[in-house]
Amino acid sequence: MKKEDVKLYSWIIRGSQRVLIIKVMDKPLTPTQIKKLTALGLNNVSDILRLFVEQKIAKCLNEQEKLGRIYILTESGKRIKELLN
Repeated sequence: MKKEDVKLYSWIIRGSQRVLIIKVMDKPLTPTQIKKLTALGLNNVSDILRLFVEQKIAKCLNEQEKLGRIYILTESGKRIKELLN
């Protein structure tokens, strides 16, 4: 495992909401879809997705949109998710 993956994995597992979100990201999803799958608040989901993008765990496929943004895991995010499962 890469050193940066270890650091990100450690960061993910310290937050139960981060763990919930990364576990449901099997396919491209909107924040609203993630909200429904995790029962978290939309603001929490959006904040965590923003952090995931900053940390390069996820990326937004349609950044120009204000509504209906679609997020997917990056390769790093997929490796971290595998460790959680």
